[in-house]
Amino acid sequence: MKIVNKFYPHALAIVGFLIVSLLYFYPVLQGKQIYQSDIAQYTGMAKEQNDFRASDHIEPYWTNSSFGGMPTYQLGAKYPYDFIGAIDDVLRFLPRPADYLFLYFLGFYGLLLVLKTDPLKAFFGALAFGFSTYLIIILGVGHNAKAHAIAYMPLVIAGFILVYRKKYVVGGLLTMFATALEINANHFQMTYYLLIFLLILSGYFIYLDVKIKEYNAILKSLGVLAVAGIFAIGANATNLLATSEYANFSIRGKSELTYNPDGSKNTTNSAMTRDYITEYSYGVTESFNLIAPRLFGGSNHEAVGTDSKMYEFMISQGVPEGQAADFTMGLPTYWGDQPIVAAPAYIGVVVFFLGILALFIDERKIKYVFLSGAVVSLLLSWGKNFPLLTNFFIDYVPMYDKFRAVSSIQVILELCFPVLAIMGLQSFFKLEKEKQTKGLLESGTLGLGIILILFLCKSMFSFSSANDGYYLESYGPQFVEALKGDRMSLYSADLLRSGFFILLVAGVLWLFIKNKIAQNTAIILVGLFMVSDLFFVDKKYVSAKDFVSGRDVEVPFHEKPSDTQILKDTTHYRVFEAGDLMGARTSYFHKSIGGYSAVRPRRVQQLFDYQLAKNNLDILNMLNVKYVIQTDKEGKEFPIVNPDANGNAWFVNDVKLVNKANDEMKMLDKIDTKRAAIFNIHLYGDKFKNARLKRNLDTSGTIKLKVYKPNYIKYTSTNGKEGLAVFSEIYYENGWNAYIDGVKTDHFPVDYVLRAMIVPGGEHTIEFKFEPQVIKTGSIITLISLAGMLLLVIGGVYFERKNGSKIVD
Repeated sequence: MKIVNKFYPHALAIVGFLIVSLLYFYPVLQGKQIYQSDIAQYTGMAKEQNDFRASDHIEPYWTNSSFGGMPTYQLGAKYPYDFIGAIDDVLRFLPRPADYLFLYFLGFYGLLLVLKTDPLKAFFGALAFGFSTYLIIILGVGHNAKAHAIAYMPLVIAGFILVYRKKYVVGGLLTMFATALEINANHFQMTYYLLIFLLILSGYFIYLDVKIKEYNAILKSLGVLAVAGIFAIGANATNLLATSEYANFSIRGKSELTYNPDGSKNTTNSAMTRDYITEYSYGVTESFNLIAPRLFGGSNHEAVGTDSKMYEFMISQGVPEGQAADFTMGLPTYWGDQPIVAAPAYIGVVVFFLGILALFIDERKIKYVFLSGAVVSLLLSWGKNFPLLTNFFIDYVPMYDKFRAVSSIQVILELCFPVLAIMGLQSFFKLEKEKQTKGLLESGTLGLGIILILFLCKSMFSFSSANDGYYLESYGPQFVEALKGDRMSLYSADLLRSGFFILLVAGVLWLFIKNKIAQNTAIILVGLFMVSDLFFVDKKYVSAKDFVSGRDVEVPFHEKPSDTQILKDTTHYRVFEAGDLMGARTSYFHKSIGGYSAVRPRRVQQLFDYQLAKNNLDILNMLNVKYVIQTDKEGKEFPIVNPDANGNAWFVNDVKLVNKANDEMKMLDKIDTKRAAIFNIHLYGDKFKNARLKRNLDTSGTIKLKVYKPNYIKYTSTNGKEGLAVFSEIYYENGWNAYIDGVKTDHFPVDYVLRAMIVPGGEHTIEFKFEPQVIKTGSIITLISLAGMLLLVIGGVYFERKNGSKIVD
């Protein structure tokens, strides 16, 4: 019975999380699925991979449907022995996206329990974290891997805290599994940001132990965390090794080119340009929309309704009421620093207010860890608007330059503030009345003071966006004035709204101080206000209207007449759709040279930037682009056959030797790729010496493609003498092996991205097989690590039973 009494509040909380997750995304109960734009793009990118897996029952690890060819390591590749993924599947048993919302709640609830919060407050705290607007909107647009990684963050932090509190066994096991799940979520940017916070957390606990000279405790804690980390990493070794190997091949790797497409000098020493890394930087003042959602206009597509300046303007221009009302349902009201914003990153003004309360009244020093995490992430999220700190991180902090959209580091703040809020709520009810009153007055004054100052500063803002010049030119000055008027209205309305919520919550706590309501009543009311504040903001951006039938999600693109016409050709070729180079629609139906990926192949991207941008059509020829989809004036698409495509493979009679990547790229300006190939002797000369010895080669032979699969290509060749064959496939040295008549043979890169091979005279069979060693090596490490984790669990359970330890003290 004692066990039942101990665990039933947690069971109720978990049931509550299930119900709330399903109710918020209730269309999943009707069999509907949320339409996520990024997942639609992913589906297009992964179509060939998924079809091949279903038909051949093996994993290809390569796809030709995007960017001319690339590994599938970041396209949902399935690896052997992924038992951590299987555990994750069990935890995410709800239909998507309710599964991620449930994980948000569950992980944060666990962290609050470790921080010794009682279940009722932890329940509302978990809801407040899960309904933080940014965490909901990323589900709306399909950033599932990001949501997935964020969901496991709280449990990793909880494990660390337990270890530093000398709960070595329980804390170590929790850290090991939570970290393994975190890494398995496969969003390394979020994991990297979590690591920054864990360094702050570790610094705090190590400082405490140093103060009391508990050096052994420091060594034990670091030892336990190191073992947990090693096994967590080892259990995900295949994905980590494959991703690391691919990183240098992608746009996350450093470019060899030292000039820009416009001819200017490339001065960046980072993997990506600073402009690209910091393109999404939070504005300094814009950060206040963390506590007033539409302070900077909300999103790029905001509904303002008929009670708006724009509606009045439309009516004054003679627009029918219905059309005017429709027009006001999606106005570009956002006027902040970022190029595109789907929704403001609103953490909730009640969460903010209670977080301030914690800073005034909570006596636990760990509150400064969460405050520091929030402040550091906020400063880094400013990106180019705070260059001193951002440039330092880009230049000196390892791997920081591998990630873009620096504004997303605010997820750490969005995790820290709900923790502070619940710490404040927890402490409040333990204080004497006098201290409660003092803390409430101080936090209320500060919270309302910020709201008041923002209100008074309204006249200092222009409410102009970077795109207003376009609207001015297209629709006139009255249109822009109406737009600004609505932005000002949103600014004022949301400040008043936030002020109202602060007064509401402060009023509830005041009634408790005056013994007008009971403690649990006060907690429930505060919790409901805290969650409803976020809930109604979230519903503006992700709601039932975003759900569609399952069929529409599984088949996100529909075949157009141009696709149908092209698909009649069953040979192996590529398609270029000029209007969809950075989209995955073409990849869904054809082998495309474009695609949608944040880790697309760097050299293919450079061909777009340095060659296709100046209309060098020979690039299309060497990539075997047989069809170009174009659009006429009426918007109708039609395919054009490219008669000059080089085909699947061809013999050339000359090799142009260059010493630099710059020269290689510049020579593509003028070379006839049908007759000659470019070989970079500086990069590859030592490894492929036979590639640079041949001149006046025999081109009389033929080479034909016989079998095509994503991971296997077979050709036959017939030529009188030895020749140099160029293949219209992307060169990737880590996995593709070439065989002539079954004998492994060197192949090497030419023409910046393609493969080539010396083919002896006579009739031969040439095969390319994608056999990545990294998968084999990673699988062995994964298996060993899983065995180690199992032994640690058995040993840990035995130790705990023997010593009668409790999970949470």
